[in-house]
Amino acid sequence: MRESAAERHDRLLGLVRERGSARVSDLASLLGVSPVTARRDVEELAGRGLLDRVHGSVSWPRDAAAPAAPAAGPGGSGLVIGMLAPSSTYYFAEVIRGAHEAAARAGARLILRISDYRPQEDQDRTEKLLAAGAEGLLVAPGWQHPGDPAAFGDWIASLPVPTVLLERTPAVGSPLDGLDRVCSDHAHGVLLALRHLVGLGHGAPLLMARADSPTAVAVRSGYTEALDVLGLRAPREAIDSVPAELAPDAFEEAVQALHAAVRGGIATAALIHNDVDAIQVVQRLAELGVRVPDDLALIAYDDEVAALADTPLTAVAPPKREVGQHATELLVERLGRRTAGPRRHLTLLPQLRVRESCGAPHAPTGER
Repeated sequence: MRESAAERHDRLLGLVRERGSARVSDLASLLGVSPVTARRDVEELAGRGLLDRVHGSVSWPRDAAAPAAPAAGPGGSGLVIGMLAPSSTYYFAEVIRGAHEAAARAGARLILRISDYRPQEDQDRTEKLLAAGAEGLLVAPGWQHPGDPAAFGDWIASLPVPTVLLERTPAVGSPLDGLDRVCSDHAHGVLLALRHLVGLGHGAPLLMARADSPTAVAVRSGYTEALDVLGLRAPREAIDSVPAELAPDAFEEAVQALHAAVRGGIATAALIHNDVDAIQVVQRLAELGVRVPDDLALIAYDDEVAALADTPLTAVAPPKREVGQHATELLVERLGRRTAGPRRHLTLLPQLRVRESCGAPHAPTGER
């Protein structure tokens, strides 16, 4: 099976972490890729703060723990923390950054493995983190579908070290429900978006969303809950969104459904998950004669690249970096205790960052 970019990034980070620093040309040879690919990977990882880059070489970030296990004592815990994430890009890049920063402040070493949203490989990758010396774990399983927690999750509850779940909410009463966890409250984020659009004079906003991640599932359920809170009915069933580059025909079908809803007077406002889809939808709608925000007020969900659109998109911003920070702090505290203490479920609230796409006056600091 061809290695994914996420897996290659995982190997690259491991090589730099082991060596402390390395030349990009040497990394290309070790990874078995072209120098161009290695440079592109290094630039991406350095841009996310996971590596430092200077004059053809890269090194483990200066604010991180040293590649060797740090000595315990004043200013250093000597801890090794393992982190399993489904991706090192898009949403989880900021979660990883937050965890990395918090680990560095605690004098701990953070080691990372990426599942590339293949939940069947989560357990094996986590076992490799333990084999590498992880004394505690931050785990964001690569679940994509509602049945994945039951099919690929029970092993997490029996891990031999303290574990904190990241951005995952298991079923109430399940074995995983008894673990520490830190999550974004996506239902609250959706309510912020719908309440803002309704406050601008729109009827019930339409939802266009993916269904391929726990965030997508939470946005969909949060949409139903928000409509109930606001006393509204959905103008039509949610439009299924798909990545344009993977399924162009299905993406076009989704855009056409949204276009028909706008032209038919069914909806004047929409919430779209995620940012990339929202940007591409706006571009295609413009080609079809629908203008944002004049004909359609639009809010995106995730706020990764929403501000970079031609018409900057108002967006719900989950507290991704803070999720990583708080989860790491909770794990460090857990590892430092002699007794287990009560488990904690920490839920952080997203913000709404108001820009031009919803038709409201620009609010630089965003709503909360």
